[in-house]
Amino acid sequence: MADLFGKMADMQQRVADTQAKLAEERVTAEAGGGMVTVVADGTGRVVSIKIEPAAVDPDDLELLEDLVVAGVNKAITEAESIRNSKMQEAASSMLPPGLDLGGMDLPKF
Repeated sequence: MADLFGKMADMQQRVADTQAKLAEERVTAEAGGGMVTVVADGTGRVVSIKIEPAAVDPDDLELLEDLVVAGVNKAITEAESIRNSKMQEAASSMLPPGLDLGGMDLPKF
């Protein structure tokens, strides 16, 4: 039983370490041919948004809004992909040899 608790504590530490590393990862996504650039960390948190001055047209704010939404969604999707991959790596390293998670959906953090 003590061995099981030790393995659980080990797993929790690996997950925490992976989450800390994800917070340091960066993904960059562009929308509108680079008119809007969004940077997110590996946890999916938006870190910055850069908007080219040419994208700011007071007569067409809807286009700018759409570009920002598209850029944010793309960055979040890329961050989610990295996060899922890293979390699967962390979980797989704790499995007995030969046992694979296959297509299991891991919890999203």
